Amino acid sequence: MRLESNVRVMLILGLLLGLSPFALAYEEIDVQEGGTLQGRVTLQGPVPPPRIFPLVLYPFGPFCKKISDGEGNVRLKEFVVSADGGLSNAVVAVEKVEQGKRFEPIRSEFVAVDCMFHPAEVPDEEQYAVKEGQLHHEHPLVTVLENHRPISMINKDPVIHNIQVFQNEKGNIILNTPLPVSTAPRGGVLHFAAGKRISQMICGMHEFMQSWGFVVDNPYYSKTKKDGRFTIDRLPPGTYKVTAWHPHFEIVEKEVTIPENGAVTLDFEFNAQKVERPIYEMQKDRRISPATPHNHMVEEGEERIIME
Repeated sequence: MRLESNVRVMLILGLLLGLSPFALAYEEIDVQEGGTLQGRVTLQGPVPPPRIFPLVLYPFGPFCKKISDGEGNVRLKEFVVSADGGLSNAVVAVEKVEQGKRFEPIRSEFVAVDCMFHPAEVPDEEQYAVKEGQLHHEHPLVTVLENHRPISMINKDPVIHNIQVFQNEKGNIILNTPLPVSTAPRGGVLHFAAGKRISQMICGMHEFMQSWGFVVDNPYYSKTKKDGRFTIDRLPPGTYKVTAWHPHFEIVEKEVTIPENGAVTLDFEFNAQKVERPIYEMQKDRRISPATPHNHMVEEGEERIIME
């Protein structure tokens, strides 16, 4: 009974301090002979086409046209794939690590800019690219979250938005906050149900404003770069389950053994034919099919969301 009481007190203190209950179970130690997990995430098969959102259906269209395709649509490119199949925006995480290197608190800070949600720490080179002399907007689609911690956003646009965070596995909203024109951050605390770790943040006024999140409970995770590569270092020797996740795919799991002072390569691949979307993403009445004549204007591999 005393042990149960102590655990209950620790959980309450953790919540009051803004800590995740999962983080309380993780012990930070000096990792002397840790190993490195490295690898690559790839997409097999044809890259899924972008989803198309006609701006005429949404408020403040004249401002949001800054990210249009020049034909009145926002083309949301959710799969950024390199020429040799490397998949960006995938999260690779080592599961059930009880002790290891320092677990820095994850700061879930975002900005709304040009009718898009962005993690605040993402540098400009990951948001924009110049192709054929034209500035293209490359949306950083995925971020990493920690349960029971605050999330905040500053609206840098001169129009109002709204934050709706869905717990993707159940489809329910766990945070709904207005985002007026203001330099003050707005948000709240995300509370995921036990065992749930995937979220989707959508603007309640502009459906094309989207950002996905994956919940972790230890510091051994990595988000893939544009070439699909990842590196996780200073991992205590041992055998672990490693997961790889990307929006609209089921989580892939593998087992790996990390040696002392060594490096192990572990690759993951997703099948482009097995894209899955949550129920609230399946409606057809407010979208134009990628098979419309607009699609022939975009060549294969070209960025669909552009800055005019």
